[in-house]
Order: sequence, then C-alpha cells, then structure tokens
Amino acid sequence: MAKVKPFKGVRPPRHLVTEVASRPYDVLNSDEARREAEGNPKSLYHIIKPEIDFEPSVDEHDECVYGKAVENFNNFQQQGWLVQDDADHYYIYAQTMDGRTQYGIVLAANVDDYMQGRIKKHELTRRDKEEDRMKHVRVNNANIEPVFFAFPDNETLQRIITETTAKEPEYDFTSADGFGHHFWVIDNADTIDTITEEFSRIPYLYIADGHHRTAAAALVGNEKATQNPAHTGNEEYNYFLAVAFPASHLNIIDYNRVVRDLNGLTPAQFLQALEKDFTVTDMGTEIYRPTALHNFSLYLDGRWYSLTALEGRYDDNDPIGVLDVTISSDLILRDILGIHDLRSDKRIDFVGGIRGLGELKQRVDSGEMAMALALYPVTMKQLMDIADSGNIMPPKTTWFEPKLRSGLVIHKLDE
Repeated sequence: MAKVKPFKGVRPPRHLVTEVASRPYDVLNSDEARREAEGNPKSLYHIIKPEIDFEPSVDEHDECVYGKAVENFNNFQQQGWLVQDDADHYYIYAQTMDGRTQYGIVLAANVDDYMQGRIKKHELTRRDKEEDRMKHVRVNNANIEPVFFAFPDNETLQRIITETTAKEPEYDFTSADGFGHHFWVIDNADTIDTITEEFSRIPYLYIADGHHRTAAAALVGNEKATQNPAHTGNEEYNYFLAVAFPASHLNIIDYNRVVRDLNGLTPAQFLQALEKDFTVTDMGTEIYRPTALHNFSLYLDGRWYSLTALEGRYDDNDPIGVLDVTISSDLILRDILGIHDLRSDKRIDFVGGIRGLGELKQRVDSGEMAMALALYPVTMKQLMDIADSGNIMPPKTTWFEPKLRSGLVIHKLDE
C-alpha cells in the first residue's frame, strides 16, 4: 500500500512565482536554459542547470557546477525568493493545456515503496543519467524538481481535489508556452489525514514521467538510510517529491520516429516490403494522422500513407507485443530498415507529438531524414497493465504533456 506524507514545502512567494518557475531540467539544453534565464537571477535554471552561470566550455557535470547549484539554492533562500512553509502540507497542482485541465496531489512519496516495487516503473533507466541527478539531490540535500506519478482513480481523493480547487489558488499563471499552472495549499488537518489514509489504501503508484529523477531521489534516500546508524524510517530523507495524478486525468500523446535512410531501398521497394505485414494505402499529400491502435502514418517521398498491421502480426494477449511501438520496431525498423537498438542507433531520431506531424514532414522534406513514422498514442491502461505485469516498455514509447513546472515547491531532505 502506498505510503505518502505531507511536507514543509520550500516555494516562492506568490509575487515571484513566474520569475522562479521554469521548465524541467531535461527538456532543454544548456544554451536554451541560458537564453531563457538571461536577465533573471531568480530563475530556477540557476539551480537545476547551474552550468548557465559558467562559460559554455565548462562541462555541465563538473564538480564546480554541482557546487554552484548549492550556492544558488542557498542564495535563493537567503534572498527570500524561496521560503519554507512552517507546517506540513499537501498541495494541489493543476495544469491546463488546450482547454483541458489535469489535477495532481503534491506529496512526499516513500523511498521504500520504490525500492520494494510499490512504485511501479515502465521504462529502463540509464545509470549515467541517474548518477547526475543523484549528485544534484545529494549536494542540495533536497528534491528540487518533482516526479510525475499516476494512481488509480479514487473517489475520496477526487472529492478533495474538487473542493480544494473551488477556492482561490495560491499561484495562477500562464507560462510562455501557453500552458496554465494553478497551485493550492492544503492546510486543513482533517483533509491532510484523509489524503494520507486514502493513499494507504492504494496498492501501487505508477511513474508516468521522470524515471531517472525517481530512481535518483529514491537511491539517495536509501543511501542516507544505510549511512545513518540511528535510522528509524521516519526521517524526511525517506521521502521524495512527487505530483500524483488520477489516471483518468492524464493523456499520453504520440511519440514518433524519423529515420535517415531506407537501408539501401528505393521508396518503391520500401513500400513493397511493408506490404508483407501491413495494408498500405496512399493518403496523398495532406497530413494523415493514425486513427486507431495498429494503424500508423508514414511520410515518404512527399506523400502520406496509412499502414494497418495485418492480423496475426501482433498478440493482443501480450502487453508488450500488442504495443504499436513494438509492432513498428520489429516489423519496420528492425526487419526492413535494419535498426536493432533504438537507444543507440544514430540513424533514428524521436519527435514528441507536441511538435505536431508537420515537424515530421519538415524533417523529411528538408532532406535530413528519409521517412517519418507516426504512432497512435499508448493509453494509460496499457501503461499500467505493463507496469503491473513487471514488463518494461520499449524506448521512446510515452510522451506526457504538459510537463510539470519546476520551482513551484521543493522538498528538503532534512525538513
């Protein structure tokens, strides 16, 4: 059963939130962060991407960069740009995109729940990325950025969300990308106790986005536990920062592929090879979007094609085999194009659906890529079924949007 707790959040005063809040560290590079933070000493990028305070030649993983993160985090608190709440709270964080709003509960999730598999994952992590975020958590002794969880819908928690968000929010702003961000503080003791109790009845939490941050936060907490001879399990380092959304609130969008060459085939030969496993239909020059599971959109040589996988080419009883990312990876990328490792092959790149299918067309028309493949999005049910089965999704399967804004609240590991 999920063990969660409220915490004393460290967060910006209301009038500074738009200056402090930033995009997550991993959705932009150092140069982009440097440009976004230009002229703004209060930007959280100075803490989560502190390399921006050095010349571009300085490696972002240099020890001096991690040291700068600590210096900046301390300075933000001394300047009053980040202030710690004086009591434990849960919080509600809502995001609005394209007129649709999703509501999450900001909480401290339990390290042991992750170590024991009660917080379920659906992707593999890379040790180098884990180690980078582990260093960042260690040196700051805090979870500066939240991780993104889902949980099975719960009527009582939904009622609390509805009642809380009927009140005036603590923060309410629209970021430069057009997404709305809304934030409430839950300070009623009975409501706080009810949230803790309801989560204790939920058997599992699911990582939606942020597998590396989750692993790093949990591993640092576990390190602290093993290094503390007086460890009790109640210390603040036994918990890490998360925003947990009811599963029905979340919407996974497509995560598409572009490939540099056709593995020696002409466009006509490539289309002919596809007919072994797909019904191939020429859809013309107007952008075509996949309409259902097992239907794909191919852009090749100035034209869009509908590809529908033939019966018998996938197994509906296999939670991994039924995924469109598996079908396309096996039958198109591997068998025809010779791409065997999506994580390392330089011939393939991945484009989040937030950029639209026009981005796929542009990258092919420019000559950079030879073809593009758009996939129908994975569902939350598929994600949770895979996590429940103990399986791992293939790389680059899910894309969640909007991303959580960083800097609305921070969790210290020593209170």
